[in-house]
Amino acid sequence: MNAPIKEGLPLPGHVVLCPFPEVDGCLAVGGIPLDRLAARVGSTPFYAYDRSVLTQHVKGLRAILPRAVDLHYAMKANPMPAIVQTMVGLVDGLDLASAGEMKVALDAGADPDEMSFAGPGKRPEELRQAVAAGVTINVESAAEIPHIVAAGEELGVRPRVAIRVNPDFELKSSGMKMSGGAKQFGIDAEVVPDVLRSLASLDIEFRGFHIYTGSQNLRAEAICDAQRQTVDLAIRLAADAPAAFPVLNIGGGFGVPYFPGDTPLELAPIVENLESLCEQTAKALPSAKVVIELGRYLVAHSGVYVARVVDRKISRGQVYLVTDGGMHHHLAASGNFGQVIRKNYPVVSGTRFAEPADETASVVGPLCTPLDLLGDKVQLPHMEVGDLVCVLMSGAYGYTSSPLQFLSHPAPAQVLV
Repeated sequence: MNAPIKEGLPLPGHVVLCPFPEVDGCLAVGGIPLDRLAARVGSTPFYAYDRSVLTQHVKGLRAILPRAVDLHYAMKANPMPAIVQTMVGLVDGLDLASAGEMKVALDAGADPDEMSFAGPGKRPEELRQAVAAGVTINVESAAEIPHIVAAGEELGVRPRVAIRVNPDFELKSSGMKMSGGAKQFGIDAEVVPDVLRSLASLDIEFRGFHIYTGSQNLRAEAICDAQRQTVDLAIRLAADAPAAFPVLNIGGGFGVPYFPGDTPLELAPIVENLESLCEQTAKALPSAKVVIELGRYLVAHSGVYVARVVDRKISRGQVYLVTDGGMHHHLAASGNFGQVIRKNYPVVSGTRFAEPADETASVVGPLCTPLDLLGDKVQLPHMEVGDLVCVLMSGAYGYTSSPLQFLSHPAPAQVLV
């Protein structure tokens, strides 16, 4: 049955695979049964995001985080304008990965004072835009600094910069490692003191450090260890800072349970660890507030990808549900977005949500490639042409992380309900 996917929240702010209720036998997003929502959208496939699920989750997380911690949303997880606008009212700031994201954030009413711009290879024109907007630039290379200073002089604006540090440690067991060893991200920790001393003679506002070690981690002890090392490193580096600074961004890394066997991240040890680190920071860096930035963890479970079955076929005993959507819309669910060994995202029947899962079927898309696979031999109710298939946990790295132009099929719609 679909029902076993539903789980209670062990703590406010915990991610669950399926926070959506059943209404009239259908999965409901925003309280609207999926068949009706599909009619309202007007076409399939589409992404649907549940505003109440998103809001309750972020508020729940905020309720258990230490008061001294600021929560930022990493827009790259889902930069849909309506999502960003909702997030502006829920979090303390936004972290951007491009000038395009900066425009969305500013249009949504975000405060530039609480925005940071990270990423290697920022173009001079992007740096100029960030300086003009008053956004803090997380410097990833010393080569960015002359462009930032020149933009400030030209515009008559004092640039705001933080140093993104590539530490000599990593977030162990993370799905994607962003630090330790040679990396394109940030400035190597051993070089940072020289860079900091060079800033003293420049007309810039030094805002602090950005130390991001990895993402998609389900081990609380690994996250706690990386956070402790991050704070220790920042305190050591502060000795060479050109001035006291207001921000210490220690990154995120909170993972979500996509696959069978995944254990949800235990929040209690992380909260306790953050309490201790805030006390340490208050003593050693009294002007700095601790910031954590989360993307996937905040939005993943609030979204579903919906496609319609356009053909039901049996090939040598195997049932195939062919849908009008696929890997070109949801690359991550197809297993082609960083998975080494392909695993199924949670897939359910949207229109037969209350029925028992009594059939094994593979859910595939319309593309001329065997990679176009949304669910490999998953347990589903018996489904026919016209039924709706849902890929859960689709609120992060879905629409914008997919090759939407591949084979020239139409792009999916997106709605926040």
